[in-house]
Amino acid sequence: MPDAARGTQPLPEPPVPSQGEAAFFDVDNTLMRGASLFHVARKMYQRRAFTLRFAAGLAWKQLRFIMRGETMTDVNSVRDAALAFAIGIAHEDILALGEEVYDEMIASKIWPGARALAEQHLSSGRQVWLVTGTPVEVAGVISSRLGLTGALGTVGEVAEGLYTGKLVGEFLHGPAKAAAVLELAEREDLDLARCWGYSDSYNDIPLLTVVGHPVAINPDNRLRRHARANNWPVYDFRSGRRAATFGLRAATVAGSIYGLWRGFSRFRSR
Repeated sequence: MPDAARGTQPLPEPPVPSQGEAAFFDVDNTLMRGASLFHVARKMYQRRAFTLRFAAGLAWKQLRFIMRGETMTDVNSVRDAALAFAIGIAHEDILALGEEVYDEMIASKIWPGARALAEQHLSSGRQVWLVTGTPVEVAGVISSRLGLTGALGTVGEVAEGLYTGKLVGEFLHGPAKAAAVLELAEREDLDLARCWGYSDSYNDIPLLTVVGHPVAINPDNRLRRHARANNWPVYDFRSGRRAATFGLRAATVAGSIYGLWRGFSRFRSR
């Protein structure tokens, strides 16, 4: 008996894979508001892993990051501090911590518009990867919870199940992100000219320039100027400014609706 006669509908066809295409998303201030590593540190403080003074310093850096974007001084400072307090921590504890941090702190800070962009790529059959300086354990949780393809993140050295305070490879930031994407593209047989890149930071120009479709999300001032000069699309989910249209119709509509909602909310609150 036909499906319609049984009162059921046939299952939708799965998306046809867009062979060789992918989208790469930075995490901090791009996919989510603020810095993910700050929330890891906050959870560690709740477990009394370090002092209130250290936590206050990270909180101040988080506030500046949200307000003005990242600086290399702050990035290096947070990296060094994170490596220092990681010494002797069990790897399995960080894996469990990543799940808690996502549920309690990160999930509510994902930008709806950025998530819509990622989902539109997925529905078009493209791979979607996170590329971030965040520890790969935490980046992997974010990627898994959002149903993305995978995550490239900073890898801490582990010996006998404990972190040593050293890195495996480079801190995944700036040019290191571009290098990681080039390596992934070779492994996954991706055509970077047909791929997308998303970031908020001028420091990610190397990543954005290796793909054929660079997009600025919540850009800092230098990236905004660079995007305008090079006619790159810009999304700003912080201020409600309308995103540029760049060929992902459903994602654009979602981003615009979210921007209008933010603008109306601000007007109403005033």
